Amino acid sequence: MKKSMFSRLFPLVAALVVVFPVLAEVEPVEYNADELVEMAVTGFIAPPFIREAVYRVEADGRVRMLPGTGGITYNFRTGDTAVDMAGNHVEPAVSLVNLGADNDRNGPENRALNALSAIGNRARIIDGQSAGAEGWVIGKHGGIEHLMVDFPEEHYAGLTIGDAIQIRSLGAGMELSNVEGVEVMNTSPALIDALNEAGAGVNGEGQLRIPVTHQIPAKIMGSGLGRDHVYTGDYDIQMFDEEVVERYNLGSLRFGDIVAIVDADHSYGRIYRQGAVSVGVISHGRSDSAGHGPGVTTLFTSTEGNIELVVDENANLGPLLGIE
Repeated sequence: MKKSMFSRLFPLVAALVVVFPVLAEVEPVEYNADELVEMAVTGFIAPPFIREAVYRVEADGRVRMLPGTGGITYNFRTGDTAVDMAGNHVEPAVSLVNLGADNDRNGPENRALNALSAIGNRARIIDGQSAGAEGWVIGKHGGIEHLMVDFPEEHYAGLTIGDAIQIRSLGAGMELSNVEGVEVMNTSPALIDALNEAGAGVNGEGQLRIPVTHQIPAKIMGSGLGRDHVYTGDYDIQMFDEEVVERYNLGSLRFGDIVAIVDADHSYGRIYRQGAVSVGVISHGRSDSAGHGPGVTTLFTSTEGNIELVVDENANLGPLLGIE
């Protein structure tokens, strides 16, 4: 008997469903919005920072002098490569610091700037030629204790080292109200809203569904381990094993990428724990110094692994927040 068109196509359709599963509907992520405190914090555009030795010794024994942290970085911003650059720990866009009354980057003023600011908070330039322009918080960098912000392209020509930038900090104290076993850090309501629009949410199994560009094994994470909290700073993806770099597509990492660290728990610092999942954002660029690499600032963590990861190349702060 001659097969119908449907019967001939059914195996192909079934195969496509297996390869490209249709994701079930999710509920939008909810949180304690009415309890969050919105507070102004101020940073100043930090000058570029180079250590006394000038050179850095790389893991293969080479000694090089390269651009590093701080300053205004014109040509590496949100959405640009965090890997293909002649730099070491380059911070994208604009780096902020608040040295405070004691001229101390580890002082209370700078700690407040870093801890209270959240990814996606609005940043406003207070003085200088670009005064009044608004942008976004995009990352945090530990050790140097800088906060990174980005602005529309047309405002960069007017920026000057030392310009004051005020952040409307909002997000500290956030708790997710419709998913259990997931902690949230360094995340603004604006970023939650953007993730909801991009398909994030709480799935039928009660898991937090998050789009990510990469899934990275915790075993290759380096500098930044051992801290007792993740409300400031970041930790680094080591990229010294070529096979691992290729397997996990690490050469394509961009500033602003939302990434997952698998088997990592960030509840009270950064530790290796099988089954745990943490999600963060790429906040600074590559490094060839031993133990270092592109930095990740934490957004979500689950000790029990109650996070469903969905690979999406558009899971980047650029399209999520509308950063030009």
